[in-house]
Amino acid sequence: MARKIIIDTDPGIDDAMAIFFAFQAPEIEVLGLTTTFGNVPVALATQNAITLTEIAKVDVPVAQGVAVPFEIAPRPHPDFVHGADGFGNINWPAPKGKAIDKDAAQFIVDTVRKYPGEVTIVALGPLGNLAKALELDPEVASLVDEVVLMGGTAIEYGNVSPVAEANIMNDPHAADAVFTAPWQVTMIGLDVTHQVLLDNSVLDRIRQKNPEEGGFLYDCAQHYINFYSSRFDMDGCYFHDASTIAYVMDPSIFGVELGAVRVACEGIGIGQTIFAPQGMEFPTPYWNDVPMTQVCMEVDSEKLLNLFETTLS
Repeated sequence: MARKIIIDTDPGIDDAMAIFFAFQAPEIEVLGLTTTFGNVPVALATQNAITLTEIAKVDVPVAQGVAVPFEIAPRPHPDFVHGADGFGNINWPAPKGKAIDKDAAQFIVDTVRKYPGEVTIVALGPLGNLAKALELDPEVASLVDEVVLMGGTAIEYGNVSPVAEANIMNDPHAADAVFTAPWQVTMIGLDVTHQVLLDNSVLDRIRQKNPEEGGFLYDCAQHYINFYSSRFDMDGCYFHDASTIAYVMDPSIFGVELGAVRVACEGIGIGQTIFAPQGMEFPTPYWNDVPMTQVCMEVDSEKLLNLFETTLS
């Protein structure tokens, strides 16, 4: 049985890797893409999501979602990482298709209601659409199979502040709502994605076997790899969003720890995912009665990259 997923996304170069990965995986059935602001404005994220469905030649609905954070002022889009177009400034032509006329949060609620207990939400960007779905229909949390999100960090340094990861920092109030809702959340954050280095040799082999998707990813990724290599003295890029798809396909690649996660929503630590390990008690009540999140702390990097390469080849 293929696992049914909705991908909530702000494409983004690493989002494109994740989405093509999911489209090619026989273990996964993508029910739809929902879009959010993040790497790019939401209208461009929607256009980019449609582009990815057209390159992959899959008929998957795209629903546009939130344009701004729940409470804080929007942060600038990181065009120095993903390019102004979200795809590394490769000037790809605009897609022919259009988004459906249903809002992303409503699409999430309706799809989960249609397949109760069967849908996994894979979130690759800020979490406003998931938080809005919880507001629209609080019962939806009990009907979702799992929420697998790329975001946050438990003990690794942040990437937009010493303690905060970008997706969570972009909408901390939405993220806190998602981590404290009564559904199973699995957090794939910088603790594991910083352990996996994707380089051009992998992308080149995929390109040779799968010229359309692989060629597109290779071209996009050059801007992304240049960003990482110029800042971190590394020959490649970290493997962020696509790690979620690997987890959905084969959770055994990751080692998880259980704990309650709360998100700092103001002050110097805004965006921090504060992890209270299961079994530890604290005098402050913030983590009391919060559901246990599965926080990925270990990863088999070689197995992960091999799964990515073989699936896309």
